[in-house]
Amino acid sequence: MVSAINKKHFSGDIRAIFASSVLSAVVGSILAVSLGLLVWWGAISMLNYDVTPGVVIAFVMYLNLLFRPLRMLADKFNVLQMGMVAGERVFVVLDSKENLQNNGTLQPEHIEGKLNFKDVHFSYKEDIPVLKGISFELGAGKTMAVVGHTGAGKTSIINLINRQYEIQNGNILIDGKDIKNYDIDSLRKHIGIVLQDVFLFSGTIYDNITLRNTDISLEEVQRVTQMLGIHEFIMSLPGGYEFDVMERGNSLSQGQRQLVSFARALLYNPSILILDEATSSVDSESEQLIQHAIDTLIKGRTSIVIAHRLSTIRMADSILVMDKGQIIEQGNHDELIASKGEYYKLYTAVERQKQKAIL
Repeated sequence: MVSAINKKHFSGDIRAIFASSVLSAVVGSILAVSLGLLVWWGAISMLNYDVTPGVVIAFVMYLNLLFRPLRMLADKFNVLQMGMVAGERVFVVLDSKENLQNNGTLQPEHIEGKLNFKDVHFSYKEDIPVLKGISFELGAGKTMAVVGHTGAGKTSIINLINRQYEIQNGNILIDGKDIKNYDIDSLRKHIGIVLQDVFLFSGTIYDNITLRNTDISLEEVQRVTQMLGIHEFIMSLPGGYEFDVMERGNSLSQGQRQLVSFARALLYNPSILILDEATSSVDSESEQLIQHAIDTLIKGRTSIVIAHRLSTIRMADSILVMDKGQIIEQGNHDELIASKGEYYKLYTAVERQKQKAIL
């Protein structure tokens, strides 16, 4: 299937490049012949004193003005083709049917956040399992860290908690009730997610924290940022909360963008908090602020942390070690170190890297 798609894409690219090249060559050839004829005619006419050199030069400029738009058409041909393909893909997405059935009726004002996975099996495509019988229980207000190599299934667990996908087998319970019984919009209001790749839109810091919710006052935002310890950082920027972060937060560093996303998550006070690699690429200037912000965020709420930083993982009440869609170890930091299994290997490897960096 993938091979056929690649061949079709390759064939389409070849046809587009060929058509663009032919059009560009034809336009260039016509221009060259036209200039040659013009020079020949102009030279004869000037020798006979029928035209002046200025008239010939003017006609050369006219030819360039005539053929420049044709050359631009040739250059834009590929852009037009790519736009048509991109538009087709957009319409495919818009016309696709929603796979999730929002049949749940539960719309609680508050949830405790007790989370339970019971023999959960999940795959994005048939016959390619991603999660294989995942079972764990996380008490309300507790923190669980999930570690493992890339592709182990860590992010898939997060996607299932807020019902981005349907599971094939098993049950996921929140406060003892199956998540399918919750109204999807209501469920997601109680879940806060902070990702590694923070998306900030063009606008002020205040707008990015509130998501342009006009019901949230500046005082509420300041209360949250002061709790996180980032109020001073924001006020140090030109304009403070009115500082323009630009598209995707280009005027801020990676660590500063992460701090804004923490404030956004805390402002909506979720009962369940998910940090997906939120501390993996942080500059040293923001590291202490981020660690304090994380401690404030997870305090008193059910938290799932996917992280590489041992300082974040060690504080977790429990740790899941995953490999190829299965839980291979489970326990707290001291228990897993004592067992000298996969977590012990990961821990010692990171410690060795830290020692080398110091030396």
